Amino acid sequence: MLYIRIPNRSEKLAAEVCATIETFNMEYRALKSLADAEYTEDDIAIVVGTDSDVLKAFHELGSRHVPVLGVCETETRGFLTEISVKDLPRALENLQKKRFVVEENTRLSVSVDDKNVLPAVNEAAIFPSKSATIMEYTLTVDDEIVWRDYSDGVIISTPLGSSAYALSAGGPMVAHRSKVLVIVPVNSLDVTRRPLIVPDDSKIFINGIHARARCEVVIDGTIRLKVSNKVCIKKHDVPARLVRLPGSSYVLEKMAKKVQLAEELLKIPPSAKLILKTLEYEGPLTHRELVRKTMLPDRTMRQALALLIGKGMVKRKPLLRDARQKLYYIA
Repeated sequence: MLYIRIPNRSEKLAAEVCATIETFNMEYRALKSLADAEYTEDDIAIVVGTDSDVLKAFHELGSRHVPVLGVCETETRGFLTEISVKDLPRALENLQKKRFVVEENTRLSVSVDDKNVLPAVNEAAIFPSKSATIMEYTLTVDDEIVWRDYSDGVIISTPLGSSAYALSAGGPMVAHRSKVLVIVPVNSLDVTRRPLIVPDDSKIFINGIHARARCEVVIDGTIRLKVSNKVCIKKHDVPARLVRLPGSSYVLEKMAKKVQLAEELLKIPPSAKLILKTLEYEGPLTHRELVRKTMLPDRTMRQALALLIGKGMVKRKPLLRDARQKLYYIA
């Protein structure tokens, strides 16, 4: 059985995907949330959208062992979206003939003030809720204090998430099959604080958390939770299972492009960087949606988008529901 999750923003796309599946006579159910089903060991979830949509799907699945095939709306694939919509017929044929593998990626089990929360696929980040506020915390790994730090925050990342938020904060890129976790202090006042790589069976404690503003744990850039004193992080028992198809995996190529992008980011203004980060976490957005989410002035938004499009970092296409608007997405 195939379980299909398609973002509400595109009814036309939903109809197209369902029609394609029906031509293969495959049994399927379209769901608003992947939490709304009982699964067997042979079931597969197909998530259409961006990497952000795939992350939300894993949050909905919780600790279920269901493998997920990510299908990108545009021609630009991400780390979690394996194919584009135009390649869906080939993917369905491979699924029918069992020509695929399931890649297991480490997730993080996160406890906030002794309360378990949803497991993280990419990272758990601890930050003050108010920007430009220093946070004080103690890092302990396996009952051994590693450091006491004063910084903007700290990120604990999986290998899969090492190419996301952790990379932009100065962390290393890690091959996805590595059995490690990455700890990245963000803008520490102590220049000796550097990204730390630990075995994935380690227990990581961030405690003694203090700041002038309320502190929060951010799971995969989408879920925010208040933290009063401590966060405990370790490897989750159930991995994030991704369907990989023959000849379609290009993770090393994507990682190389990330390095090139990091070099380009040094040459662009902060407003353009903010737009890129917003598109990375939110997926394709219109000009109006970008202004609302980034709170940048309209004129600044237009200049930054023109710069990003000129450098080939961002692309645009007509919005299906209103051709007068453009949809912007990371190239």
